[in-house]
Amino acid sequence: MSAAPGDFRLEPVAFDDLKGWRDDDPSGLFRAMRDCRSYITGTKPYRTGSLGLSADDLLPLLDDAVSFDPADAAEARAFFEERCRPFLIHRADGNPGFVTAFYEPEIEVSAVPDAIYRYPFYRRPDDLIDLDDKNRPEDIDPSYMFGRLKDGLISAYPDRGEIDRGCLEGRGLEIAWTKSKVDLFFVHVQGAARLRYPDGRLGRITYAAKAGHAFSPVGRLLIDRGEIARSEISMQSIRAWLNAHPDQIDEVLWHNRSYIFFREAAVDDPQAGPVAAAKVPLIAGRSLAVDRLIHTFGFPFFIRSQSLTHLDDGRPFQRLMLALDTGSAIVGPARGDIFTGSGYDAGELAGTVRNDADFYILLPKAAAERFG
Repeated sequence: MSAAPGDFRLEPVAFDDLKGWRDDDPSGLFRAMRDCRSYITGTKPYRTGSLGLSADDLLPLLDDAVSFDPADAAEARAFFEERCRPFLIHRADGNPGFVTAFYEPEIEVSAVPDAIYRYPFYRRPDDLIDLDDKNRPEDIDPSYMFGRLKDGLISAYPDRGEIDRGCLEGRGLEIAWTKSKVDLFFVHVQGAARLRYPDGRLGRITYAAKAGHAFSPVGRLLIDRGEIARSEISMQSIRAWLNAHPDQIDEVLWHNRSYIFFREAAVDDPQAGPVAAAKVPLIAGRSLAVDRLIHTFGFPFFIRSQSLTHLDDGRPFQRLMLALDTGSAIVGPARGDIFTGSGYDAGELAGTVRNDADFYILLPKAAAERFG
């Protein structure tokens, strides 16, 4: 077994040790792999995570994917078997990995506000700046990646409560308005949405930046207060509780100080998912959000969860996926968020995913030599 940076280690295993591998069909990954290659060779490489895997480590695999068109599932699996070695990710605390899921909501909006459409999606403000170790003031926590530049001074940006109370009004930052503060909040959690306008036009917003504050799950707050049992927590149960307690919506939502800003994007292909952090379209059921401080976008992960069965008609979830996104709540080496697709049905699938899972990362053979 080989050591890896941080509170985990990688254990080399054989493909035959991956329970469910022979039942998977990863054919749908090759388009995304080609998209990743186009981005890192034509724009810029993905940032290297603390595991030490770089875009250069990944590139030989992506190069081979350019001209590869598998005839069937077996040939698609053979592509990875010939070029990669799988490693099981072991957490130092001995606990299993954990998966949740996310989706792209479709939400009714208006291009202008009125008595019904009152809650705006905001673009990135011009006084929001990226923070790093060079410009972050000592009084701002190192976890803050964004801050506010005003009159030459950098400070923490206003949080959800302050923004909801109107501190950004009058600056022309609104993209569109929706009917429900709860709907708006859950779009923030998902990080993207399709916007359905009254004339039938379909738009899209994707993540542009955040105010910088840590993500604080409102579900955990409701569990701690005894409002929802831990075994029953889900997006659906949180929505139901908020709808039943309208007088407490602000208090609960403002507990999560994190606030997301968006940019508009075209819907060129209604079947394609949103373009997320890896700058390529997400693939339903095959795209994984990971902790980008540890992992590097574009790498394949085989995820198996014996208890997660509703995504595959009662069978255990066992699929090869690509790391194409990240999120504030996705923290740790064996923590992932599965993209289930766009629209209501995808949301129903995503909302109840909270399952233990085994995480295997597939490393191109040259890079795998560094890990044993």
